[in-house]
Amino acid sequence: MAGGAEAGRAEASGDRAVAAGGDIGWVHTGDRVTVLPAEALTVSTGRLVHLPERTQLFVGRARELALLDEGSGIQVICGLGGIGKSTLAARWAADRTADHAVVWWITAETPAELDAGLADLARAMQPDVVGVLPEDALRERALQWLATHDDWLLVLDNVSAPADLRPLLARVGNGRIVVTSRRASGWQGIGRTVVLDVLGPEEAAELFTGVCDADDGLGELCAELGYLPIALKQAAAYCAEAGITPRTYLGLLAEYPGEMFAATAEGGEAARTLARVWQVTLDRLKDTPAAEVVLRIIAWWAPEGIARRLLDPLGTPLGVTEAVRRLAAHSMITLSGGELAVHRLVQAVVRAGPAEVTGAARELATRLLYVALSHAEVGADRHITGHVEALAGHTDPSDDSAVAAELFQLASVHFGMGTAVSRALPMCERALRSFHRIHGPDHPQTLTAMQTLALNLDMVDGAGAAAELLTEGLAGQVRVAGPDDPRTLSTRGHLARVLRKSEPERAKELFQENAAHCHRILGPRHPQTIFARYELLGVSPGESLDVTALEELVADAERASPEDPLMCDTIRRSLILELAATGETERALALAAEAIEKSSRRYGAADSRTFMSRLVEVHVLQQSGQAERAGALKAVLLEDCLRVVGECELTALLRKMEP
Repeated sequence: MAGGAEAGRAEASGDRAVAAGGDIGWVHTGDRVTVLPAEALTVSTGRLVHLPERTQLFVGRARELALLDEGSGIQVICGLGGIGKSTLAARWAADRTADHAVVWWITAETPAELDAGLADLARAMQPDVVGVLPEDALRERALQWLATHDDWLLVLDNVSAPADLRPLLARVGNGRIVVTSRRASGWQGIGRTVVLDVLGPEEAAELFTGVCDADDGLGELCAELGYLPIALKQAAAYCAEAGITPRTYLGLLAEYPGEMFAATAEGGEAARTLARVWQVTLDRLKDTPAAEVVLRIIAWWAPEGIARRLLDPLGTPLGVTEAVRRLAAHSMITLSGGELAVHRLVQAVVRAGPAEVTGAARELATRLLYVALSHAEVGADRHITGHVEALAGHTDPSDDSAVAAELFQLASVHFGMGTAVSRALPMCERALRSFHRIHGPDHPQTLTAMQTLALNLDMVDGAGAAAELLTEGLAGQVRVAGPDDPRTLSTRGHLARVLRKSEPERAKELFQENAAHCHRILGPRHPQTIFARYELLGVSPGESLDVTALEELVADAERASPEDPLMCDTIRRSLILELAATGETERALALAAEAIEKSSRRYGAADSRTFMSRLVEVHVLQQSGQAERAGALKAVLLEDCLRVVGECELTALLRKMEP
C-alpha cells in the first residue's frame, strides 16, 4: 500500500471486503478477522511478468506496434476473431517488460474471468496469502495495489463488452492497460482503439512458412484464406502434420470446407479453429436473430460492395439496422457509407454450416438479388451483378431454383448491355442449363435463354455456335408458338443477323421472310416491323446504307417506340456512321452530340449506352481526319469506362482503335 499519514489505516466496506493495516499484521474481511504474518503484506520488489507464449510466430504489424508505442493509458486492439489481436498484444507487452514492475495478462472474456485474473495477480505478488484470503479479498488486494502504483501493465484479453471493464477502471488509472476485443464500438471515453486488419501477402506467406516450409500453391492458398492469421496457422499446422502441400490443402478445402475449417493438428487448440472462433460471436448474437440471418445471406454474395438497401426486404428499417449494427459492433462485418463488407473466410465458414440452414439462406440471398436487379437500370449497378457472379460461384447448378435461373438470365442481359460479354457468357450458360433442367427444352424461358447465349457468343466471334443455337431455337419457337409469334420473329431476325457474314443469301431470305411476317401480322408501324425494314437495308457485307431510308426509319422509330429508345438509338447510330462515311462530317458530329446528350439525360453519364454514343463520336472524328481531337476524347472515354465498368469489350475496342 502507498505510504503517508494514513498508511496504517484502512477501512472495510461491503460483504467480506478487505481492510489491511500495513503495520499491525491483520486483515478484516467484513465478518471475521484473519491473522496474517507480517511478511504476507509485503509486495515483492522484483519484476513480475505473466504473458502467454504467443509471440514465436509473429510477422509484420509495424504500424500497429508503433501506434501502441505512441499511446498511453488505455488502448483497445479490436478486430475480427482470429485476426491476431492477442498475438499483437502479447508481442508488444513482451517488449515492455523492462519498463514496468508488473506485466500481467488476464483472459477477461467475462467479468468472472477478470476477477479471477486479478486474484491470481494478488497471489503472485503475495504468495503467503494463498489459502488464507478468499477470492474476493484477493481481487480487492490486487485492486488496491493497482490503484496506488503506476509502474504496471495489464493486458485484458478478449473482453466481450466495454461495460465489463467499468468497475475496474473506476478503481485504477495510473498504469497502462491494453485491451483486446472483437467489439469494434463502445470504447469512446474509455481508450484509444487500434483496428487490426489482415496481413499483407508477403507477411501471410512468412507466417505460413514459419510452421510449414512448403511453397507449392502457397500464394494461392494465402489469397484463398484471405490472409487471416488464424486460418494461415491452422492450414500450416495441418499441412506440416499431414505432409501435404498448400495446393493439396486448397483442394481439400474446396471439396470438404466444413471439415477443414474444423480441423486442427494433434495437440492443437480445438477452440482456436475457424469453425469455433466465430461461433462464439454468433452465440452472443442469439438475442438478435436477424443478425445471423443477415450474415448467412451475405455469405453467398461478393465480400465487398454490399449495399444496405439490398437487405431492406428482410424487415423493418429498425430491425435491419439493428442487425447490421450488432454484426459491425462484433467485428463480423465492416461498414463504409452505405455498404457492408465481410471477410471471405467468414462467408466460407457460414456457408459450410448445416444444409437445412444454409440452403434456406442461399435461396433468400437469391431472391433479394433478383428483386434488386429487376428494378436496376440495365448495366447500371455492377455491384449487384458482381454479387450474382459470386452466388453462381458458390453454388452448384443442380441446386438452382427457377428464381436462380431467372436471376442468372437477368444478369447476363445486364452484362451484355454493359458490354461485358465475357462475363455475360457464364451467366447465359448457367441460366440455359438450369431452365432446361427445370422446364425442359421447349419452355419459353429455355428458348429465351438459348437466344441470349447465342447473341453473346456472336459478339465474341462465336458465330458458328450462335447460328446452331438460333437454328435450334427457331425450330423450337415454331413448334411452341407458331411461325407468326413475335418471339419466333425475333429469333428469326437474330439468326439472320448472325448469318449475315457467313451466309448472306440465307440471311437475306430470313430478313425478307421476317419483314413480310411482321408487316402482315403486326402492321407497318409496329416497332418490330420497322426494325425488320432496317435490317433489310444492309444485308450484304460492305453494302452502303441509304441515308434517306435511314432518316425515314429514325422518324418512324421515334413515333412507334418513344418509350423504348433502344431501336431508335441503333438506327440513329447507323445513320451517323453512314453520314460520316459519305463525307457529311458536320451533320454526323451534330447528330452524335445530340445522341450523347439524349443518352446522358435518359440513362446518366456513367451508363454503358452513353459510352457507346461517345464511341460513335470518336469514330466520326477519326474518319474525318481529326485525329488529335479524336485521341483526346478517346483517352477520356477509356478512363471513364475503366472507372465505371472495368475491363470489358468496349475498353478492348478503344485500345485497338488507331491513335
